[in-house]
Amino acid sequence: MQLYKKLSKIGFLKNSYAFKFLFVAFIGIHIPLIGLLFFVLYGSKSISADTILIFALIMTLAATATTLVVLKLLIKPIEVASKALHSYRNKRTVPALPTNFSDEAGLLMSNIQDSIAENENFITEKQDLVYLLSHDLRNFVGNSKSATLLILEEEPSESITELAELILQSTEQQYNYIENFIKLLKEQDQIIEKRSKSEIVQFTYVFSVVSKQLDQLLNNKNIKLNLSIEVEEALLNIDKILLIRVLVNLIDNAVKFSFPDNVIKVRVYNQGSKIAFEISDNGVGFDQNQSQELFRKFTKMSKLGTSNEPSTGIGLYLCKKIIERHDGQLLAESDGINKGATFSIVF
Repeated sequence: MQLYKKLSKIGFLKNSYAFKFLFVAFIGIHIPLIGLLFFVLYGSKSISADTILIFALIMTLAATATTLVVLKLLIKPIEVASKALHSYRNKRTVPALPTNFSDEAGLLMSNIQDSIAENENFITEKQDLVYLLSHDLRNFVGNSKSATLLILEEEPSESITELAELILQSTEQQYNYIENFIKLLKEQDQIIEKRSKSEIVQFTYVFSVVSKQLDQLLNNKNIKLNLSIEVEEALLNIDKILLIRVLVNLIDNAVKFSFPDNVIKVRVYNQGSKIAFEISDNGVGFDQNQSQELFRKFTKMSKLGTSNEPSTGIGLYLCKKIIERHDGQLLAESDGINKGATFSIVF
């Protein structure tokens, strides 16, 4: 950026990025000619034609190499702008690009900086508004629920009791929906804000934590977790806490839709140059044509588990977001209804 800053102080180059390139190219083209003229005029009078030719060749190559190096330095503003945009898009890192240059590259950096700042403000204002709205709606629904419970405590007639119970059921559904909506917003914020870097992940440790978190859930349905860890560790671009969170969610999902006294198989293995995780069950399964629908927010495929466990409809959506944000894939396969399912993570 130093070369770009110095050239931007020159009056006729200040407002044009193209002129900066042409100026450097012009100087680079004429250096061999100027050098050759000085060599001929001030050198020995007995210089041979071969010597002049070799000198001209050396000067041309040196000037070309120098010009290319300088031009490479001159495109630094474009590189800086590109990296800033990439970093914001993938990690939501807000850059600090210079905004005081008036040529095309300067305007590019300034526009990127302003656009990112405006986008951050918009996201913050939108989140604040949604949280406020969700909080107020939750209060309104809670008031209706409380009023209905008071009616039922008065032991009204059978017809009023039926109506009150319908209202109570409806308000509970609304309340759960709002709770899940708020949870989704908070989870998305955490995913975006989480900064991950490549680290060695030890899978024995990961699954020891996963097993502890799911132990009670597995015991409740007498389901056995069959672990096959074929890779001890790997360098992954994901925080192990996030990985544990995804695995817990996927195995929890498998337990929820498996029948009691069943087995869930979990396998970690090398898939060529990739690391793969597989969670397989023999539960309710799904139509393979609807596999992408499973990963949508508040999916219509959301349903109760085999023991009437509730489902929020956002767990798989968040898992997919986490995995894809960390350069992985999350896939779902099934041979059909009541033929089990396999969820695969590939990094």
